[in-house]
Amino acid sequence: MTHSRRKFLKQTAAAVAAFSIVPRHVLGKGYLAPSDQLTKGIIGLGGMGRGHIPYAGTRVVALCDVDQTHLQKGLQLAGGSGIKTFKDYRELLLLPEVDIVHIATPPHWHGLMAIDAARAGKDIWCEKPMTRTIGEGKRVKEAVAQYGRMFRLNTWFRFQDTFYGMKTTVRPIKKLVESGLLGWPLTVTVSKHTGFDWKFYWVGKTHLEEAPVPTELDYESWLGPAPYKPYNAHRVHGTFRGYWDYDGGGLGDMGQHYLDPIQYFLGKDNESPISVEIDAPQQHPDAVGTWRRITYTYADGCKIVLDGEGRDEGVPYIQGPKGKLYPEFRSDIPDLARKLASFPDPKPQVTNFLESVRERKPFALNEQNGYRSCTLVNMGIIALRLGRSLRFDPKNQVFIDDEGANRLIDQPMRAPWVM
Repeated sequence: MTHSRRKFLKQTAAAVAAFSIVPRHVLGKGYLAPSDQLTKGIIGLGGMGRGHIPYAGTRVVALCDVDQTHLQKGLQLAGGSGIKTFKDYRELLLLPEVDIVHIATPPHWHGLMAIDAARAGKDIWCEKPMTRTIGEGKRVKEAVAQYGRMFRLNTWFRFQDTFYGMKTTVRPIKKLVESGLLGWPLTVTVSKHTGFDWKFYWVGKTHLEEAPVPTELDYESWLGPAPYKPYNAHRVHGTFRGYWDYDGGGLGDMGQHYLDPIQYFLGKDNESPISVEIDAPQQHPDAVGTWRRITYTYADGCKIVLDGEGRDEGVPYIQGPKGKLYPEFRSDIPDLARKLASFPDPKPQVTNFLESVRERKPFALNEQNGYRSCTLVNMGIIALRLGRSLRFDPKNQVFIDDEGANRLIDQPMRAPWVM
């Protein structure tokens, strides 16, 4: 551990101790009581990060980015006056006036930053995917619990908004599944025919030439824990999703958006599949490619099929032994709406993160269930990278008889970064 990181850990420990003893409203001029408007600091100010600025009910007090152009754009959008700016996220975390930290960086930073934010006594609003590896997700869960923080993952379809091509919210789908009208076990197919685009344009390039690093970008800090690779514009910012070091292509980008609601309506928030089967071309060791089909199977026989090719035209979104559900809530069950009306609605959830922060109630999509749905994504990525199907122990969260797959659960970080 480097001197700077050791110093940061000591400072954050002191900050957490201070928060546990002294209410913020007595700390001096400029501090708001928790019952007033909450404050936030945002780390990462690309397109996604700037989208975090206007969320209602919070006030931006700090911004951080390793690209000065992004930082200045964010500052301008946030109003500028009185907002502190940083290149090193650890300096932002030391600010006592920050209540919530928004993490909108590439995924290879999510785990480290979330753990450091929890240690610094901050509540956390993190972009998807939750973490780039299964092991990092485990560590985030532990840190959030250890430091008593609230955590929100930034995908929302399990509790609001029309769910892509299904053209309905997830709530009636959850009600239908819980009613038993479709039977059990169920197979869910995620493809262009059921309304889900896998964004295969997020692929990497296999022959990148080294290029000069732009003066506004601290590329060394952008890489952080990722392996060093010579700079090329295609590796950073929007197109970073095409490289395994930072993300996982269309699966990494959209997987948690698509799979978390499925996990929710299948009632699998405390489970993981027992296997993942892969049908894909051989992947490049650096650049993400495409895939044809990924199939997850649970112990009770439920399956989630990711159809990358769209080979199954006319397939239902959900198929069970008693019935089928298609996009726009069409079904082969006669008089479905009337039958479904007699069943209870799904249990309520905390869907306002500010309420979660103020009342210390876990958010609808938090570090626990978010870890499980992110593990779905990362299981698929590991199988894809290795080019083979895998068996998984859902209790111990390890792959069975496959040391190569288990090595990808916890991946080494470039010095001096450690988790």
